[in-house]
Amino acid sequence: MNTDPRNAAGEGEFDDVAHALERFREAGYLADDRLATTVFLQTRLGKPVLLEGPAGVGKTQFATSLAAVTGRRLIRLQCYEGQDETKALYEWDYGKQMLYTQILREKIGQVVEDAADLNEAVERIAKQDSVFFSERFLAPRPLLEAIDSEEPVVLLIDEVDRADEALEAVLLELLSEFQISIPEVGTVKAKQLPYVVLTSNNTRDLSAALKRRCLHLFLDYPEAQRELEIINSKDTGLSEALAVRLIEIVRGLREL
Repeated sequence: MNTDPRNAAGEGEFDDVAHALERFREAGYLADDRLATTVFLQTRLGKPVLLEGPAGVGKTQFATSLAAVTGRRLIRLQCYEGQDETKALYEWDYGKQMLYTQILREKIGQVVEDAADLNEAVERIAKQDSVFFSERFLAPRPLLEAIDSEEPVVLLIDEVDRADEALEAVLLELLSEFQISIPEVGTVKAKQLPYVVLTSNNTRDLSAALKRRCLHLFLDYPEAQRELEIINSKDTGLSEALAVRLIEIVRGLREL
């Protein structure tokens, strides 16, 4: 459908790691050197990033900030238990297909009117399958939307550990080749290389196959001084002493 999307990798999105740190800070996200290095490599190598760690350490916000920093649209797939792959990839718009069938009923009649028997009529209709199973009848979901987007996007696959292993398997083609295979249509390759961010709260172990396809980083709760920097970077109205006391209380609750 197009050339290799890796040719569109963002060489110049960030000059270096320090530039990535600065850009994220300007966007209100205080990244550390490890995270800035990871996002710098992502933009140079065109690989997905898998962020693992407890809830509340800024994994989802990182993807939002990456979209803001790079000027890309954010497309989010929120994973959950029992999620059907059709909710993540695509669905056929059966209502639209039926409407077209009704509209084209007369034309269909012309196709089969001189058929010798039922078998021949069915064969003639079967040859027209491509008319009704084409991209015009596809309802894109987040994964296909990101791959088929004319503009570069940030694709956030949030809490991938909550999804069933079946959906995790579906992701492998996208993460390694930046393409999606649709049986009735063919392979849809990325028009623009998306920045893919996966997050996991470690509710279950992810497959080695998925991890191999990603730059992998574990985010933990920041040190007390860094938490104070984060609070001070926001317009909270808290005094320094109160902010320090708040951090002490929250860190104590985490230990409990």
